[in-house]
Amino acid sequence: MKHSRKLLGLGLLLALAACHSARAQKPIEPVNHVQLSRYMGRWYVIASIPTRFGRDGYNQVETYHLGADGAICTSFRFRDGGFQGPLKTIRSTATVVPGSGNAQWSVRLFWVLHAQYLVAWLAADYSRVIVARDARDYVWLMARTPQVSPGDYRDMLARVSALGYNLQRLRKVPQQWPDQRDSAPAAALARQCSS
Repeated sequence: MKHSRKLLGLGLLLALAACHSARAQKPIEPVNHVQLSRYMGRWYVIASIPTRFGRDGYNQVETYHLGADGAICTSFRFRDGGFQGPLKTIRSTATVVPGSGNAQWSVRLFWVLHAQYLVAWLAADYSRVIVARDARDYVWLMARTPQVSPGDYRDMLARVSALGYNLQRLRKVPQQWPDQRDSAPAAALARQCSS
């Protein structure tokens, strides 16, 4: 009960902060269209302004599975505190915001919190993506591979800066693969989507 109250309190504080920040800057324009079938699967987090849950995460991976009902089941997995740290998993469910071309989602966390998810930039070959929020509080730079070239990374940083983010808050995520203790969560995600 006490843990639930803390989560609810944190959610309310985040919502209030988001409302204040969103008023200060114009909304982020998402990409025109996301082909969900191409977007699903595993994305490695290259860098982020992390939430408290991934602040000291290594080998961060975000995986998406499209359910038969159109819901997007997500799994955020990482090693806590180092490459040999315990494996942590946070699951959530997202729904596409109607009329957004699949580029804006509403993500439900912990059954009570809803978070904005904007595909702010997406490479034409679906190899890299920037996920942002109007509040400019969090951002994720992700790729289909654990590392990107220095030039691609600089390009992504420039795009994040142009969105109005403070790059000094960005953390490059340590990635070291293969992670021998990691198993693909596809089956678990499929079960999550069907329940």
